[in-house]
Amino acid sequence: MTFVHYGTCYDMLCKNTQVVSNIQQRWRLELGAEVRADGVSFRVWAPKARQVEVVLENELGASPLRREENGYFIGFLPEVLPGALYRYRLDGAHQYPDPCSRFQPHGPHGPSLIVDPFAFSWHDDAWQGIRMPGQVIYEMHIGTFTPTGTFDSAIPEFAELKNIGITTLEVMPVAEFAGRWNWGYDGVDLYAPTHNYGDADAFRRFVDAAHQIGLGVILDVVYNHLGPDGNYLSMFSDTYFTTCYKTDWGTAINYDGPDSSHVREFFLRNACYWISEFHLDGLRIDATQNIYDSGPLHILAELSECTRAAASPRTIVLIAENEPQDITCTTPVSKGGYGLDAMWNDDFHHSTQVAFTGRREAYYTDYRGHPQEWLSMIKRGFLYQGQRYQWQKQSRGTVVTDEPASSFVIFTQNHDQIANTLHGERLSLLTSPARYRALTTLMLLAPQTPMLFMGQEFGATTPFLFFADHCDAALRESVYEGRREFLSQFPSYSSREAQAAVPNPCAPESFTRSKLDLSQRETYAQIYAFHQDVLRLRRADAVIACQDRRQLDGAILSPDAVVVRFFAPSQDEDRLLVVNLGADLDYRPAPEPLLAPPSQGYWHLCWSSDDPRYGGPGIINPCDANGWHIPGASATFFVAQVLSNSEH
Repeated sequence: MTFVHYGTCYDMLCKNTQVVSNIQQRWRLELGAEVRADGVSFRVWAPKARQVEVVLENELGASPLRREENGYFIGFLPEVLPGALYRYRLDGAHQYPDPCSRFQPHGPHGPSLIVDPFAFSWHDDAWQGIRMPGQVIYEMHIGTFTPTGTFDSAIPEFAELKNIGITTLEVMPVAEFAGRWNWGYDGVDLYAPTHNYGDADAFRRFVDAAHQIGLGVILDVVYNHLGPDGNYLSMFSDTYFTTCYKTDWGTAINYDGPDSSHVREFFLRNACYWISEFHLDGLRIDATQNIYDSGPLHILAELSECTRAAASPRTIVLIAENEPQDITCTTPVSKGGYGLDAMWNDDFHHSTQVAFTGRREAYYTDYRGHPQEWLSMIKRGFLYQGQRYQWQKQSRGTVVTDEPASSFVIFTQNHDQIANTLHGERLSLLTSPARYRALTTLMLLAPQTPMLFMGQEFGATTPFLFFADHCDAALRESVYEGRREFLSQFPSYSSREAQAAVPNPCAPESFTRSKLDLSQRETYAQIYAFHQDVLRLRRADAVIACQDRRQLDGAILSPDAVVVRFFAPSQDEDRLLVVNLGADLDYRPAPEPLLAPPSQGYWHLCWSSDDPRYGGPGIINPCDANGWHIPGASATFFVAQVLSNSEH
């Protein structure tokens, strides 16, 4: 199966798929070690080498591979079985793990394991994949989600996540990394799920179990740099990376320079590999603004086409993290975009963070945390669509037009933003419980796609710190210093005392303290019930479930209060959400037409964040015969009701 530059991955897959029901018969990696009926084939791109040999662990001698065109080496070893360990020896000297290793049982510096991906017995034949509408995403880090931090230990928790209203798990990067703990963004063996989380099939068991219970799984992937320890790609080729572009974390990937066609093949096949061999429902692509490509078809556009072809007939979702909020990410490929399905909306986080804490430091400078900002995002997607962004001293964002609401992923917490506080504090600890419930209600009932960070659903009090385990002392100190420097952009974290208090990412306690305490589901049962009820309302209410940002309007009632009216086909079925983060608001008179009840009807109070079940003080209907009196720090949800003949 020949892989050609620019667009041919999609064409190639389509030609080979025809009427084949099993996705595993449709797509093969064709790189690394591939198990065949009578042995194992090997294929590696090593243009830097004159000779490449396969060296099997605990066996004498080595087997030379035959050089093909364009720097590929291929070969076949009969009678070799899955489970064998091997390395590549380059030019008769040093030995290295396979760049396309499917598993590294002893970490990135050890030998690679031959894995037969088709030996795994899947039980998800009926699973059709996912689409963005209707999703509630749950971001999770495998190593800290449970006490043992493995794929297998996470599986028993799926029922709870499903029960509360989660639909899709977004797993932080799992590619093999150096050390015992890491966020995952220092991955170096991009085809190998880290041995820290389980054996070679552990991630498959995780995905298979999720599908059986009705949960989708998407994986966070890093295609803008590789980690600093255990990255051997440059031993095989000098053109994997480029100095033409800069990233904040490492040398940029070469997607458009010399030999870039083979680099593109490596990363495109990696994306298809996760989708095909692990039955994943999509990818979250890290920091897409640092994936540089000046060629005729951007690597992300080609990735979009390749992965969808590899998944077919299942549907998948591709979500971009893009700090500049460039709508090109979700623009169709046919219109010059990348064809992704959704983008993270940092504006929503930053505005709500200011609303909760009142702090406008560093990258929160350009947000006021006012209700007008929340309303603008609910109606129009991003806040910044080309206006000047004072923090960066340049314009930020692009114009949002007809993109669906579901293509904007909104959140009040994620891994980055929790860790970007001095002590890794959860947002629920930085504001009052009542205000937290009120604004969280707006997020969960907005037409956009909501995302929770693990533990948020029960108000976890455990921190989530930045952590990375490195053996090299100089690298450890560099990582620690880099962390202090990053946090110093916040004036309050730049003092000598604050800098001294920054947790060391390489200290074991930075990792262990970040582990969830799942028993807090019972300890904080009230906030758990709150999330469960609001997500049930989101799912069950037909008007809210439409997720149509064009079918709503809103108005500012005070500097702290907003009303959002969701329009139904009939005015008699409209919905009303009132959120007040301030003190009690006596809104009489009420010169706001969105508050007007349906003709011949009234607003029926359906739900309130002040319910004592959630730890609230008790429910008071803010709309009675005397007008509107809105309790402080509350959210209330109303359904239009028409008076019956007997009530007239």
